[in-house]
Amino acid sequence: MTTHLTGAGSPGADHPGTDSPSAAWRALDARTIAVHCAWMAAPLASLALTALATGGRLGSRAWITLAAIAVSFACVTVTGLISWSRTRYRVTADSFELRTGLFTRRLRAIPLHRVRNVDLTANPVQRLFGLVVLRAGTTGAGGGRELTLEALTRPAAERLRAELLARAGTGDTADEPVLSTGDPRWLRYAPLTFWVFGGVFAAVGAVWRVLDDLGVQPWRIGPVRRAFEDFGNSALWLTIPLALLAVAAVGGVGAVVLYAENWWRYRLEWADGGTLRVRRGLLTTRSVSIERARLRGAVLREPMLLRAGGGATVRAVASGLGDCEENRTRSTLLPPAPRAEALRVLTGVLARPAAPAETSVGEALFDRPELTRHPRVALRRRVMRGMVWVVVPVTAALAVLGALLTPVLLYCAGGFLLVATPVVYALARDAYRALGHGLAGGHDGHLLIRSGTFSRDTVALDRRAVLAWTFTDSPMSRRAGVTTLTAAVAAGEDGYRIPDMAAGEAAAFAHEAAPGILDEFLAM
Repeated sequence: MTTHLTGAGSPGADHPGTDSPSAAWRALDARTIAVHCAWMAAPLASLALTALATGGRLGSRAWITLAAIAVSFACVTVTGLISWSRTRYRVTADSFELRTGLFTRRLRAIPLHRVRNVDLTANPVQRLFGLVVLRAGTTGAGGGRELTLEALTRPAAERLRAELLARAGTGDTADEPVLSTGDPRWLRYAPLTFWVFGGVFAAVGAVWRVLDDLGVQPWRIGPVRRAFEDFGNSALWLTIPLALLAVAAVGGVGAVVLYAENWWRYRLEWADGGTLRVRRGLLTTRSVSIERARLRGAVLREPMLLRAGGGATVRAVASGLGDCEENRTRSTLLPPAPRAEALRVLTGVLARPAAPAETSVGEALFDRPELTRHPRVALRRRVMRGMVWVVVPVTAALAVLGALLTPVLLYCAGGFLLVATPVVYALARDAYRALGHGLAGGHDGHLLIRSGTFSRDTVALDRRAVLAWTFTDSPMSRRAGVTTLTAAVAAGEDGYRIPDMAAGEAAAFAHEAAPGILDEFLAM
């Protein structure tokens, strides 16, 4: 038998705390075995449909599949029993420990003082059995670790989370102001997201791939083939807009359903003096906790469609939320909601206990003149990028194809040039108007950055969290007299760019925003 000790990168991680009555080993709930067998529902349902379609006459392949399911069920059940019987966890005076394994025993321990978030999630099957999954995340030089317990009863998971956060020094749980709660009227913002069109094509692509894996060629299915033939033989000037409207309608319904599933019973609150907690979910429930000490700022996101509808979302800039993909999922503090609600949440999240009345960040977001405008040359650079990367290549491609194939494409090239040029200029002008940067508060205030047009982001960073500055330019930008300044932060996206700011003002602004970092360079 071999025993492995793994920790979270600290000297004390390899030395679990001593045993005590309060540090007894605890077992997972036995119902987790039934949850692990839930994967058999899909093949059993497929066999049931096959039996119905054939009138109960199953072929040899169906019986072989049924036998394979029976053997898999036995293996999964035995494996689940062994795993459940050999999995134990406990909380000692200084660490959270998880012990697993039969022939190869493994003991993982993470220091309590590094526990930064304790999240609870439950998919529909787990909710059916009254279970949740608990994930305790840490931070460290290696990027952080996490321990996962699958699965606990919800009361046990809530008690364990409170115990971990209390023992980690985040403070006892107490009633704190609720920053925001879900409103059914927010569902109107769901169609103003990417999923209106992207969700439909993603769903169609997934179904197409499943059918292809099963050896079914969708384009040979009678109704599908006839639909494509009818579409191609009809008046395209009429059927294409109708098809787009149908896709938008289906996508809108799907977006509303997805929004409700993800954000039903949404609640954002300060669970205690130092933990920001987000609870949400209809079928799959989620609960994410972010320690105040690891909160480095927040981002107000306004995608183009959502911005047109007067909505916005809020994300946290925090460390200890996992890799980039996990960070994008777990850092969302507010779903698409009215912009006024987003600004109120942003101000509440960034307010410090010592200064609860701090509202300068919210006011700066409302008041555009508070941010420094970028030089006019930034507009010209955006227009040129749109022309070089969009208008010219597409127009040239259509013109070449028109010369080689049909004159109709020559007219398409001219039409595209006439339509795309003003559109590109309008988008470039909108992107330029969004550019801005500034400071809110004193030395312990926030650095504000706004940019983007398809997704306009306003970032509010704690000035004390800026670790380094990066100045980026090219021969063209140097000639134009602009540079891109990037603030490096050990949280969120790791770096936040201020594009095309005046080169002569970049160093002075960086020094004012985070004094001390550029001292030796400015002295030269």
